[in-house]
Amino acid sequence: MKALDVESVQAFVLVADLKSFTRAAGALDTTQSAISLKVKRLEDCLGKRLLERTPRMVRLSAEGRAFLAPARALVAAHQGAMGSFGIARRRLVIGISHHVVGADLPILLRRMKDSEPSLVMELRVAMSRQILDDFDRGALDAAIVLRNDNRRRDGDVIFEERFTWRAAPDFEHHPGEALQLATQADPCSVRSMATQALSQAGIPWTEAFVGGGIATIGAAVCAGLAIAALGHRVAPPGTIDFGPRLGLPRLPSRDVMLYANVSDRQTRNSLQTLSAAIQSTAAQ
Repeated sequence: MKALDVESVQAFVLVADLKSFTRAAGALDTTQSAISLKVKRLEDCLGKRLLERTPRMVRLSAEGRAFLAPARALVAAHQGAMGSFGIARRRLVIGISHHVVGADLPILLRRMKDSEPSLVMELRVAMSRQILDDFDRGALDAAIVLRNDNRRRDGDVIFEERFTWRAAPDFEHHPGEALQLATQADPCSVRSMATQALSQAGIPWTEAFVGGGIATIGAAVCAGLAIAALGHRVAPPGTIDFGPRLGLPRLPSRDVMLYANVSDRQTRNSLQTLSAAIQSTAAQ
C-alpha cells in the first residue's frame, strides 16, 4: 500500500465532519475541486470508497466510518509533530450571540482544536448588540451575531436561522389570558421581534420569565413556565413549535453574520473553519 498523504487525510476528515466538500474547501481556503481531488486520491490509495456522494448529501460509507478515527489520529499526530518545533500559540478573541452559540458548542470547539491545536480561542457570549459594540471598539477580532437590520453592509452571511414559538409539550395557555413569554431583557433584538409580532397581531402578552442567556430561557421553556421565540439551532430538545396550535404570527428568519477585523491569512483561515463548522451544525 502506498504511503498516505496527510493533506488528503485532513481533507477527508473535514468533509466527514462538515458534511460538505464546499464547507471543507472554505475551511482550508481552497476550492471544492481541489478537495474532491484529494479525497479521490486518498480513496484510490486505500482502494476503498470512503464517502457516498449525492447532489444533496455527503455521508460516510461503511469503510469511511471505519477509517475516520484512525484518520483523526494521523492528522493529530502530524500536527503534534509539527508543534514540537515550538510553533507560537495564537489567540483569537471572538464574540458570539446567545442566539447562535447553541448546544453544538462542544462540536465547534473540537473541530477548531482538530484544525489548529496551537490556537487559543477566547470566546465571549452576549447579546448581538453588545457583541457588535465590543467589535466596533476593537475589543474583538471577530463577531458572530444575528443581523439586526440592513444598515450595516459589511460582514458575511454564515446561514439563515429560522425562529419559531417554542414551548414544552405540556405548556398550557387558556383563551383570553395574556400569553406567558420567556425573554431576555431589553435591548435583546429577538425579544423586540417577538413582542412586536404579537402586538401587531393583537395578541396580549406578558413576561413570565426574564433570563440572562438562552440556557436560562430554554430552562424556563422546558419547565413549562412560558413560551419563547427561539431559533432552530438553540431550541431545547423536546420542545415543540406551538405557533400553529395557538395561532401565533409567523416569525421572520434572521441572517447569522460574521464580522471580522483581521488581515493575516492564518487567522482568516481559522475563521473560515469556524464558519464552516457552524454551517454544518446548522444544517443538521
